[in-house]
Amino acid sequence: MKSKKRIVLAYSGGLDTSIILKWLQEKYNCEVICYTADIGQEINRKKILSNAKKFGVKNIIINNLKDIFVKDYVFPMIRGHAIYEGTYLLGTSIARPLIAKDQIKIAKKFKAYAVSHGATGKGNDQIRFELGYHYFDPKIKIIAPWRLWKLKSRTDLINYAKKHNIPVPKDKKGAPPFSIDDNLFHTSTEGKILENPKNSAPEFIFQRTNSPEKAPNKATYISINFKNSDPIGLNGKKLRPSILLQRLNQLAGKNGIGRVDLVENRFLGIKSRGVYETPGGTLLLYAHRAIESVTLDKETMHKKDNVMSKYAELIYNGYWYSKERFKLQKIIDLKRNKVNGTVKLKLYKGNMTIVSRITKSNAYSMKKVSFEENRFFNKSNVEKFINFHKKKLRN
Repeated sequence: MKSKKRIVLAYSGGLDTSIILKWLQEKYNCEVICYTADIGQEINRKKILSNAKKFGVKNIIINNLKDIFVKDYVFPMIRGHAIYEGTYLLGTSIARPLIAKDQIKIAKKFKAYAVSHGATGKGNDQIRFELGYHYFDPKIKIIAPWRLWKLKSRTDLINYAKKHNIPVPKDKKGAPPFSIDDNLFHTSTEGKILENPKNSAPEFIFQRTNSPEKAPNKATYISINFKNSDPIGLNGKKLRPSILLQRLNQLAGKNGIGRVDLVENRFLGIKSRGVYETPGGTLLLYAHRAIESVTLDKETMHKKDNVMSKYAELIYNGYWYSKERFKLQKIIDLKRNKVNGTVKLKLYKGNMTIVSRITKSNAYSMKKVSFEENRFFNKSNVEKFINFHKKKLRN
């Protein structure tokens, strides 16, 4: 008997990918291999296994990628101070390249002829997944159900689920759920009442952060330790990347830090409103800029700032594996070996305050900046400096 062709599906065990699993089996008469990347999302292994087995799936792979995700994807992005359109810390964007890479590994292992994902036909994720697939296997077939099937809306999806006895989850209001994506770096919530930008976000949708009003009345003080431009420890204790980010998420979330309500311009040109929670990432970005301020020279810092917007846009658009992103990363990391030290922060009711910056670097000179008269700064050169720029102003 000839064996069926294989398709590797990026599978969460939730509504959308359970429907896709059933649809792939019907449409392609294939063996579906369910693949889940554990990158710190709220994951229910029993649910994934039981839901997939209901459809006769034999191969169910759940790979723990949390440390790889933080070390090789989140940290390089933090070093680049990547913020899309001045607000978005790219929590969903940065996860897709890793998932795509590992999914292709699984496809090659099982000799699958195709991969599939659950990204919608209007969103950015379909692009991010498929650019990643193409980078690691240009010849593999990509199946994007939302662009192929006749199910055009979430209502159609729910009706299909009911027809095939696929459970439809309910949120706290008893209606089909918000669209939620989460990983160790962030949680995004979209859809329903949030689609209208005039509506305020209801408090119950927030999963990782207290509101500033409900945050503790007493400030929390923490110290983040950096080596070679990456965070390596908390309060002097060295931690694995995933554990460090997890602890920062807890501390920042408790103190009401890391909420963003934004309207973004998608790669496809559609505007989208979402509510994002990135508590630990918000602390890391703030602390990283602080440690760079006392360890890097002006030219290096400004060069990094000049490429940040393009760097963030490349990540947002799914170009993590592009030559241009690799080139910008080299610029960003040019002097990362100089970025070492500790930043102490005060966390209080939605706010972060730098308490101190400690480093052995000599980039910051107390002798030169002192208001006391000293021989380390030659004021006679200032006039020459100004005159030079007067001439340059008119050129």
